[in-house]
Amino acid sequence: MPSSSDQEKIVMTSGEPAGVGPDVLLAAANQRYAAHIIAIGDRELLQCRADRLGLDVTLTPYSSTDPLTPHQPGRLPVIHIPLNKECEPGVLNPANAGYVLAQLDQAVSLCRAGECHAMVTGPVHKAVINEAGLPFRGHTEYLAAATGDAEPLML
Repeated sequence: MPSSSDQEKIVMTSGEPAGVGPDVLLAAANQRYAAHIIAIGDRELLQCRADRLGLDVTLTPYSSTDPLTPHQPGRLPVIHIPLNKECEPGVLNPANAGYVLAQLDQAVSLCRAGECHAMVTGPVHKAVINEAGLPFRGHTEYLAAATGDAEPLML
């Protein structure tokens, strides 16, 4: 396991709030990782989904001054971005498209600033983002434009 001086910090977005992204993020929070994991999303949404899924996850506010430690199952530091509109799993709402993109923007900012070393993005629904009037072809193209990278690569 890396020492705290070379510990990696990974930011994870929860993606489309009505989709499976929050569920996948919460399931991942119950695993052990050598990296320091932080999440981006609406805390209330994540808590409601954890409760529905019967997952015991403690959501804590994230601070850049938190000590860099390996991820411990059941604890998830969260950067809170509020939903634009309440949502129900499986019911898409274009009003939350800006929320979805705000998560990506925050993750890019953290990586570009060197605070995070990598990002994992939750799934999004391209059509609902476009329906909201926001041009979006996909994660790869969006992240390429946000970083000025002419040759993006999705892993």
